Order: sequence, then C-alpha cells, then structure tokens
Amino acid sequence: MRISVTTVDPRADLSALHGPDGSGLKFLLGQYVSLMKPRIIELLLITTIPVMFLAEQGVPDLWLVVVTVVGGTLSAGAANTLNCYIDRDIDAVMHRTSRRPLVTGTVSPRGALVFGVALAVVSTVWLGLLVNWLSAWLALGALLFYVFGYTLLLKRRTAQNIVWGGAAGCMPVLIGWSAVTDSLSWSAFILFMVIFFWTPPHYWPLSMRYKDDYATAHVPMLPVVERFVVVARQIVAYSWAMVLTSLALVPVQQVGWVYTAAAVVAGALFLTEAHRLLAKAKAGAAEDVLKPMRLFHFSITYLTVLFVGVALDPIWHLPLPFFS
Repeated sequence: MRISVTTVDPRADLSALHGPDGSGLKFLLGQYVSLMKPRIIELLLITTIPVMFLAEQGVPDLWLVVVTVVGGTLSAGAANTLNCYIDRDIDAVMHRTSRRPLVTGTVSPRGALVFGVALAVVSTVWLGLLVNWLSAWLALGALLFYVFGYTLLLKRRTAQNIVWGGAAGCMPVLIGWSAVTDSLSWSAFILFMVIFFWTPPHYWPLSMRYKDDYATAHVPMLPVVERFVVVARQIVAYSWAMVLTSLALVPVQQVGWVYTAAAVVAGALFLTEAHRLLAKAKAGAAEDVLKPMRLFHFSITYLTVLFVGVALDPIWHLPLPFFS
C-alpha cells in the first residue's frame, strides 16, 4: 500500500512567518552563516580530518589541515546556501525549516544567491591555490552534484533521492585524502562507500519523524510514499552494507586493533538499533513507539566513533596478528 502525498500552496503561510528579532551587522552575518547549515558541516569535518591522518599514516601538517578545513567549510556552505535558495518554497511549508532566513525574509533570495555563488568561487580558488587542484575539483564536483543532482533533479522526483544525492556528502573523505597525497586510493573509496551506505539509515529515520512535513511539501521521501516497515527493511539492508564495507578497510589498508575495534563495536550497536526499528515496524508500532530518532542520533555517534578510529589507528597502531 502506498501513502498518498498532499500539497499546499507554499506561499499560503508566508505572511504568518516572522524571523528572529535582531538588527545590525552582527545579526545579518549570523543569518547568512545559518544559511551555510553549520551543524551539517560539522559532520563533514568529522570525516575529512581523520582521513587526513590515515593518508599521512600519522599526524598531518597542521597548516594543511587548517586550509583544507576552511576550504571544505566554504564549499559545503556554498552548497547548503544554494540549497536553501532553491528550496525556499518547500521550507516555507515545513515546520522544521519554517524559520530559515529565506523564509522569514531576514535574507533576500538575491542576497543568498550571490552569497552562495561567491562562496563556491572562493572555496574552489582557496583549495586550488593552498591545497591542490585535485581537492578543489572534488569539492566543486560535490557542490555541483548536491545543487543540481540532488536539490534540483532528485529531491522532488524520486523516493531514492537521498540515496544518490547523498553521494555529495561522501566527497569529504576523498578531499581529505587527496589534500595529503594529491591522489586517491582504494582506502579512500572504501570510506566513501561507508558514508554512501550510512546516509539512508541516517536520514530516513529523520524523514520518518517528519513524514507529514515532507508530505505537505510534496517531497517524496521514502517514508512518505512507503509503509514504515518497508523503510525499516531498507534501513537494515543499508546498515549491513555499511558495516561490512567498513570492515573491508581492515585488509585493504592493513589497519590495526584501534580501527577494527571501533568498526566492530560501533557497527554491532548500529545493527542492533536498526533491527530494533524493523521489529517494531513489523509489529505495526506507531511513530511515538517506533522512536526512529533514536537511530538518527546514534548514526551520528556511529560515524564519530568510526572516524575517531580512522584518525587514531595510524597514531597508536597496534597491528592485527595476521598483519604483524
């Protein structure tokens, strides 16, 4: 059985929306920064910096880390700003996003567009001149795919939007690796695929929680168009793919006990939580019993633990018996 999607005119509620109180340069700068979605950028940094440690097989040059992080932050901020510009009609009818600056009018659409394009140009030049051009082109490619591939092409057309669109969020591991080595490797691609498989189990629980919001905005997220039990089955499938892919790094990179322990323990807990969600969905539990946000929040913990293992393994390398 499929669930129908209802829509409303995204302009209908705009007159009732008010932005946060404030004025002056500091307030305006804060509104522009919020367009960059700093909390999402934090997740990108969780993956970028540890991969630089792994690529260096130790502590990378601090200056290189700083300029890579700054460039990556500006590039991700550009992508998020342009996403806000394109999706301002959707944001206006979703409770979760109804106080974003473009909805409330504290930032004009033209101002956001200019800001986003300027960040894209600055970040590409910054990475090209201060890191290397491979990293710059990877960051620009991720930005363009997120804006044109996900936001404009996939998001409003397919329930698999976050699966393929999430590939843009995998790019920071390639950028971090290329920043150190000016090349790519199988280890970097394995970590790319870990995040690729991680994205649906991370985002679909959030979509389950805000299913009505997405339905109102006519965004066909999987939990909107399918029963929760179908969504939970796919979450479990992607979770197993994620954990198994994370373990593929062990023989390819010949990592030691630190990373292996992080991958096994965090992976086992993630699978336990994913199967809990599936069991409750099979039992027909309501959303308040299903508690999908438990998995959403734990997915962030999982990613943090795994990539802390990525960073610490080359520093405190304790080889596994079959690699010693």
